[in-house]
Amino acid sequence: MDFSIEHLARLARLALTEEEKPLYRDQLVNILRYMETLNELDTAGIEPTSHVISICNVLREDSARTSLSREDALGNAPDRTDAFYRVPKIIE
Repeated sequence: MDFSIEHLARLARLALTEEEKPLYRDQLVNILRYMETLNELDTAGIEPTSHVISICNVLREDSARTSLSREDALGNAPDRTDAFYRVPKIIE
């Protein structure tokens, strides 16, 4: 397998020491060899999936209902001005 671990580390923005480079290179070679083994499998009749189990969102029915009054919403606010929350200034 022909690649430069220094180039890959630079792309991944990893600062590898000289001692780590051979370790990471060996680990990556092992991963790529395993992927080649997986490429040998016959997947002609297998549909692509993103999850092995079916996933669906469980959502409640969207219906209009009474919301909190302004006083209830602002009731526990530590600081407020008239009908609004007061928050510390974060942009100068």
